Amino acid sequence: MNTLKKYLGIVWIALAILVAYLSIGIFGYKLTTGKQDDLVFGIIVFFILLPMVVTGLTIFGWYAITDEYED
Repeated sequence: MNTLKKYLGIVWIALAILVAYLSIGIFGYKLTTGKQDDLVFGIIVFFILLPMVVTGLTIFGWYAITDEYED
């Protein structure tokens, strides 16, 4: 079971990197369209939601790799 947790920790960290990459690719144009609605949405995604999601997935994966969830 611990081996499975370590592999899933690597999966969570890889998922965090993938989410960051795809979010920049998908929502990157929202900051450059010039429309106020797109700009507000882009700022919310990039500066509020994206850091929370990526940090959460990374920490969860790191804890799984370092046996923090041993019990």
